[in-house]
Amino acid sequence: MEHITVAFSWINPQKSSDLLLPQYQTELAAGMDVGTSVEGSYTLEPGAIHLFPTGFRVALPPGYELQVRPRSGLAVRHGITVINSPGTIDADYRGEIRIGLINLGGIPFTIRRGDRIAQLILAPVLRARLKVVTVLDETGRGTGGFGHTGT
Repeated sequence: MEHITVAFSWINPQKSSDLLLPQYQTELAAGMDVGTSVEGSYTLEPGAIHLFPTGFRVALPPGYELQVRPRSGLAVRHGITVINSPGTIDADYRGEIRIGLINLGGIPFTIRRGDRIAQLILAPVLRARLKVVTVLDETGRGTGGFGHTGT
């Protein structure tokens, strides 16, 4: 498996000694679990959205992005998910990585400092070059949209 080096920096190293680096939980995991650096705890009420700090920044190599995705256990068990899933951290962004979560569950959910709240997936980026044409090639699907093949 290929490894890509990503520069990582704690924003305030003196206040981050209790936090873990994002990390893969198994040998073949695609995503690194990432914790929050929220002070104390924060209770996310049903329907509420909150932007959680992580306490770190990264410098991605050109041609890569970090995708921010929900942790499946939080989503299925508690209805906690990433509001703009998947979120994208661009290679030229140097600010703090922050995770926007929403509580789609029916009860309040408390998130504590260090809790793993999302996962980060390093992915290559391809850029499109748009070519304006007057006619597109035909396909069997044609203009069939949402639900066109049935339920």
